[in-house]
Amino acid sequence: MADEVKLKPKGSCLGKLVALVALAGVAGLGAAVFFMAQPQDLSDIKGITGTSKSRDLRAVLQSAVDRGYEVTLTEEEINLYLKQTLLAKQGGMLEKSVAFDGVRVRLEEGRAEIIMQRSVMGQPLTLSMFVRVEQTLSLKGTTQTTVMRDGGPMIPQLPRAERIVKGGRFGQLVIPQGFLLLVLPAYEKLAKAYQKELELGFEEMSRIKMSDGKLVLDPRPDGGAELPGPSGSF
Repeated sequence: MADEVKLKPKGSCLGKLVALVALAGVAGLGAAVFFMAQPQDLSDIKGITGTSKSRDLRAVLQSAVDRGYEVTLTEEEINLYLKQTLLAKQGGMLEKSVAFDGVRVRLEEGRAEIIMQRSVMGQPLTLSMFVRVEQTLSLKGTTQTTVMRDGGPMIPQLPRAERIVKGGRFGQLVIPQGFLLLVLPAYEKLAKAYQKELELGFEEMSRIKMSDGKLVLDPRPDGGAELPGPSGSF
């Protein structure tokens, strides 16, 4: 009697596809965790190092509002001002293993990136939030300013994905805006510490422009006869 040969059932194409998708998902998650653990390169940000002193930016902004003239704040002096005035430390259960190293601001065309830097058991970590400004001119001739907590679309090449916007970065990984809910309390505390400066800079100014390395603010109603536009440009 001939030996019977048992054939092993072959896996379906669908099963193999599911396995590949799962494997790709695990690999993607691992890559995301890796880049989240890698701190941003902050060497391009001006005002982090050195012993230079900044102007009193609160007084500078108040004077510009009171006297009605345009003022330009550079990235360097904003970071120097933060270094001189921000007194913060990590609290709670993580106080012994986590150190708060400061806040940095990177000014780019049409947006700012506010970066918090910490050290966890000596390992530097960064997280950041993008901020834009949108201004419109009302029928009454007044400027309406809206601060947007995003850095523009995640995938500008896909018009249908325009609602998915960049919220900031965890380490080197750019994250969608929704993930900012995890760190929003820390940024709310920071905003409270600089409440007066933010009121003068964003509520009292008729024209706000963010560009590479500088922030231009103008309290005059006509803003030099220029009309405001989106993303802080005018």
